[in-house]
Amino acid sequence: MTEDSAIELPPDVDPNVPTTARVYDAILGGTTNLEVDREAAEVFAAHIPQARECARLNRNALIRGVEYLVRAAGIDQIIDIGCGLPTEQNTHEAAQDIDPDARVVYVDHDPMVVSHAKALLAGNHNAIVIGADLVEPERILTHPEVRSFLDFDRPIAVMIIGMIMQISDEQRPDDIVATLMDATSSGSHLFITSWPDTGEPEQRALSRACIETLGNGWIRPIEALERHFLGMEMAPPGLEYIPRWFPEHPDRPVPAVEELEPYERTQMAGIAKKA
Repeated sequence: MTEDSAIELPPDVDPNVPTTARVYDAILGGTTNLEVDREAAEVFAAHIPQARECARLNRNALIRGVEYLVRAAGIDQIIDIGCGLPTEQNTHEAAQDIDPDARVVYVDHDPMVVSHAKALLAGNHNAIVIGADLVEPERILTHPEVRSFLDFDRPIAVMIIGMIMQISDEQRPDDIVATLMDATSSGSHLFITSWPDTGEPEQRALSRACIETLGNGWIRPIEALERHFLGMEMAPPGLEYIPRWFPEHPDRPVPAVEELEPYERTQMAGIAKKA
């Protein structure tokens, strides 16, 4: 078990309040979390025993999506919003394994994430991290480090992985996405993973655990998830359950939906291209 006293906390971190990134880290069995986050992870496990498998599914989708964006779509600029704490393979590592010159901007509002990411990226001149929140897209887009690091006249991939479900309907998630994509050039891509609502008990259990511990985390009908992509052209196979989603190999054999384990139907992924 992690000793909280061994973790150096940035001055503006409240150790009594769980955060998305640290709870996710605790679910995955990481060590960069606090007691309050581990307690939240236990709530997730109580609601959905396969919580760790769900987290790994999301991470697998991230890697597959980045590989498609860089290798198949030719993207060499990425903004990863809500990046979370460093884990076994990160966005810049997956991208730069294919294109060493690929540039990645990490964005997170958690000071601990920003601190750890800065340490991880020391010496990597093609990846940076800034502190900002998805609900303030203009702040991300106008941040001086972002503007000087990326060329907005060329295609950019905007990644919102495991985050859009934390934006309430009142906060107008589609408007946030539109603001981000309006700032990018033709040929840019949008990559989202989120939680569908098709009536599965596990979907509702995952949402309940998140709302109980973090105060957010809403499942939405598939039609609502599709609207996040603003009518842009979807890369095959479109919006799909993660175990069935292979954008670089959309024709590969995949299990039928009814063959998936219930927890495998808690998350979907999709990538769309701006005309």
